[in-house]
Amino acid sequence: MPTSHNRRQTIKTVVHGAGLYWLALAAASVSAQSDTPAWRRIENQARGQTVYFNAWGGAPTINAYIAWAGEQVLQRFGVTVVHVKIGDAADMVKRVRNEIRAGKSDGSVDLAWINGENFLTLKREALLFGPFAESLPAYAKVDTLGKPTTRIDFSEPVDGMEAPWGMAQLTFMVDRQRVATPPASLDDLLAFATKHPGRMSYPRPPDFHGTTFLKQMLLDLQEPAQRAALYQSVTTQAFARTTAPLWRTLDALHPHLWRAGKQFPHTAAAIRQMMADGELLLAMTFNPNEAANEIAAKRLPVTTVSFQFSSGTIGNSHFLGIPLNASAPQGAQVVANFLLGAEAQGRKADIAVWGDPTVLALDRLSGPEKAFFPSRLLPGQLGRSAPVLAEPHASWVDPLEKEWIRRYGT
Repeated sequence: MPTSHNRRQTIKTVVHGAGLYWLALAAASVSAQSDTPAWRRIENQARGQTVYFNAWGGAPTINAYIAWAGEQVLQRFGVTVVHVKIGDAADMVKRVRNEIRAGKSDGSVDLAWINGENFLTLKREALLFGPFAESLPAYAKVDTLGKPTTRIDFSEPVDGMEAPWGMAQLTFMVDRQRVATPPASLDDLLAFATKHPGRMSYPRPPDFHGTTFLKQMLLDLQEPAQRAALYQSVTTQAFARTTAPLWRTLDALHPHLWRAGKQFPHTAAAIRQMMADGELLLAMTFNPNEAANEIAAKRLPVTTVSFQFSSGTIGNSHFLGIPLNASAPQGAQVVANFLLGAEAQGRKADIAVWGDPTVLALDRLSGPEKAFFPSRLLPGQLGRSAPVLAEPHASWVDPLEKEWIRRYGT
């Protein structure tokens, strides 16, 4: 493992030359693939360290879960976890960048909850420690085949530079008392909107859910062989060609939406509340367990059901990354490994705790490990996930949102 002096040298390499960085990084990588002497050495080095875990602090349930995990890690491994509650991970990325550029070897961030554009920035600017993820003992039971987004983050290969922590996938919900047969495809959804004028909408981009809905339509409107362009950096020609059917479809869809498509709710939460009030018939989320959470909180009726398009919906994983200048890289790995284990993943998947879907392959777990996971589905919980469609390349997001706003935003 790198000493503080070695990390300082590596940081200087990042600032002064990216080529030598990769050599230093390779020397700093962890080689443990299981509970080996190398991993036990990491645990021994981690004991007594304090890990500053920068993670979103906007949900009491998530904060409570992180507090529980911190208690367990302290008791079992002697590592103290301090939850640094952040509102926007982009601010944390800027802080890491500034510290490394200033040559600060003992950074203020040891572990970070990241994905998407924030990961892309950290990786491409060589601001991450690693590769470490696939060397964590708990990684052996990650479902990398069934959940390929555990290795691909918004079309960017993870390359072991962040550890998968949880899953998300575009999911719809309806009240079965009002909608007997939920739409199972985009064509069904378009027919549903036509049949029920004014009873459906989607969040106004650039809201994350609204943009994701556009990306879902974009994928569904392409022949499978034509989707390849969406997984490459956007070009003006590719954008014009690929989005043409999207704009035609939206032009036809919008007159049938809430307020004739002249206005759009600003968030998925607003749409969910409008569905609860009976104003809309359908809502969407990126957490397949959200309907169950809302039923448990008595904000949605028990007759609410979750569903996805049978051919698949957009999904991604969220991850844990370690900055290059982390003060406690060994402790950060120990915390990440605990959070990736069956006990912590099972607790996180529990609707009563958080309801965040696991990244693990349940059929690969032992009997005692499976016992950590809820044994039955709760009302509103998604019974079986549809195939996960990978996120298009992140470069498509900005032009897609700008063109939507130009066409429909006024």
